[in-house]
Amino acid sequence: MAAEKPKSAGVWPTVKPFVNGGASGMLATCVIQPIDMIKVRIQLGQGSAGEVTRNMLKNDGIGAFYKGLSAGLLRQATYTTARLGSFRILTNKAIEANDGKPLPLYQKALCGLTAGAIGACFGSPADLALIRMQADATLPAAQRRNYTNAFHALYRIVADEGVLALWKGAGPTVVRAMALNMGMLASYDQSVEFCKDTLGLGEAATVVGASSVSGFFAAACSLPFDYVKTQIQKMQPDAQGKYPYTGSLDCTMKTLKAGGPFKFYTGFPVYCVRIAPHVMMTWIFLNQIQKLEKKAGL
Repeated sequence: MAAEKPKSAGVWPTVKPFVNGGASGMLATCVIQPIDMIKVRIQLGQGSAGEVTRNMLKNDGIGAFYKGLSAGLLRQATYTTARLGSFRILTNKAIEANDGKPLPLYQKALCGLTAGAIGACFGSPADLALIRMQADATLPAAQRRNYTNAFHALYRIVADEGVLALWKGAGPTVVRAMALNMGMLASYDQSVEFCKDTLGLGEAATVVGASSVSGFFAAACSLPFDYVKTQIQKMQPDAQGKYPYTGSLDCTMKTLKAGGPFKFYTGFPVYCVRIAPHVMMTWIFLNQIQKLEKKAGL
């Protein structure tokens, strides 16, 4: 009987946080994809949320809201799998080092920053494909890339621009991910402790309340970096072959000079509506997946 104990500590406990994170993120993306499309087009200067929605329905039909879904799912399968899995591994190790006591907020924030960087490194190619597929319809017909799906986009990027082009804009992507995950992951764990221990809320109310707080802080911390990342990833050279920005710092300074600091928060209401529900649903789906696994004895 004693010889069977090591079997319970196999590969599954190690990969479980990664599998759960990726699955919950992909499920949330299926619901949020239309709002994400609207957010990207607002950032590209196509008007307000109402104008963008009306134009998309009029010109391209309902299918336009799901353009780039394959890239979005691929992004979650890489980015969210890595960030949520690594965050849980990091926090578990930190709790062990802290003799089982809850972590202070700053340690949770550090774990979130690290997990965000790890996830972004894995998810950057899919994120680039997603941004380009979403922005394609806004370009003149002659400039459109016409990617058919995420894998076609990745193949074309490698064939036309080289392998390293898959990480174009990776700098702002990683920084944005670090900011988002610091706000999302640290605030969620802290809010769960507050809702349970201080307010005495039940499981459902705790998950919803903590998810709402997590979503707001994720959006507030990450939008400026998301704005710069989007501008870098969608830019194309002019007739002389010159790009509008030389890099993320150049984009930041030109944007600051042209529109001031609030320019980075262009589309914040829609971004918050997109990010917060995605964060909320990711946590809710994750909670439900964990409950199902518990019932199944996994």
